[in-house]
Amino acid sequence: MTDARLPGDDEAAFIAAARSHDAAQFALITERYRRELQVHCYRMLANYEDAQDMTQETFLRAWNKRESFKGHAALRTWLYRIATNACLDFLGKRNDRTPVPAGLPSAGSEVHYLQPYPDRMLPADPQESVVTRETIELAFIVAVQHLPPRQRAVFIVRDVLGWPASNAADALDLTVASVTSALQRARVTMREQLPDRRLDWRSPASHELSDDERGVVKSYIDAHERNDLDGLMALLRDDLRFVMLPDPGALIVTAEEAVDGWVSSGLFQRGYDDWRCTATTVNRMPAAALYLRTPDDPAYRLFTIAVLHIVDGKITELTGFDATDKPWLGLPATL
Repeated sequence: MTDARLPGDDEAAFIAAARSHDAAQFALITERYRRELQVHCYRMLANYEDAQDMTQETFLRAWNKRESFKGHAALRTWLYRIATNACLDFLGKRNDRTPVPAGLPSAGSEVHYLQPYPDRMLPADPQESVVTRETIELAFIVAVQHLPPRQRAVFIVRDVLGWPASNAADALDLTVASVTSALQRARVTMREQLPDRRLDWRSPASHELSDDERGVVKSYIDAHERNDLDGLMALLRDDLRFVMLPDPGALIVTAEEAVDGWVSSGLFQRGYDDWRCTATTVNRMPAAALYLRTPDDPAYRLFTIAVLHIVDGKITELTGFDATDKPWLGLPATL
C-alpha cells in the first residue's frame, strides 16, 4: 500500500470537496475507507469499540485538516496517517491500554481490553493486505499490543501495510533511521510472541476456514450441547492456552484441567447445562457462539463466544469473550 501512482479520482474529488466545503461529498468519498481504517485502528488498539471511535475521530480530523491535503500522496495514505496518530494520541492518554513489557515489575501477558472483531465488518475487497488472516487473528493482535505504541505503529505501517521507510518516517514524524531501528526491535518481539506462527505477514494467505477447522467446531458444538465432557476433553490439546476475558490471566492447562475448571465454576451443572450453539467466525478464526437457557427462562440467551485456534484437529487455544451487550458482533441475542 504505497503512493506509487498518480493522484486519481478520489484525490481530485476530495480536493474539490475540501475547497467547496462540501461535507456531504467529503463523507461520500471517505466512507469507502471506513472498514480498512477501522481494521488498522483495531490492530493498534485491540478493541473493536475503541477502533470505531478512533475511525470516527480520523474522519473528524480529516475534515478539519481537509485544506492541507494537496494530492501529493494518495488519499488512503493521508487517512492512514491521521488514523495512526489518532490512535497514538489515544494510547498516550490511556496507560491501561498498553501491557507492561516483559521483564518489568508487574509484567503480564494478557490484554484485558481485547475484543473480538466481527468478520462481517472486515473490508470486502480482498486485494488489500489489511484483511490477511494472519494479521487479524487474536494471537497477532495480542502480540502487537506488547510493542510500545510508536514501535507498534512503525511495525504495522511497515510490515503489515507495506509502506516504505520514508513514508513511515514522514507519517510518524521520525527519521528513517529511527523507523528502521524501531522495526528491527518490533520484529524481534513479534518473533518471541509468535514462535509457532507464520511470520510472513504480507504474503497472500487463504481467508477460508479449512475442513479440519469446520469439523472441530462442529464436534465442539455437539459436545457442548450434549454436556459431553469426555468429548470436549478429546478436542483439547494437553497444553491448551485458555483465556476468559475480561478476566485477567492466561492459563496453560491440560485438557482435563480445563474441563474440570469449567465444571468447578458451575458450567454443565444444573441451571448451566441447557445449551444451544452456532458456528461463526471472528478475526477470521473459527468460533462458537454459546447460548444458555436457564430453568426460569424460555429462551436461549447469548452467553459467550469461544474463539478457537485449531492445529492438526485439536484446539490449541481457546479465548472466551462475554458476548452480552455487544450487538456489533452481529449475533442474535436469543435463539
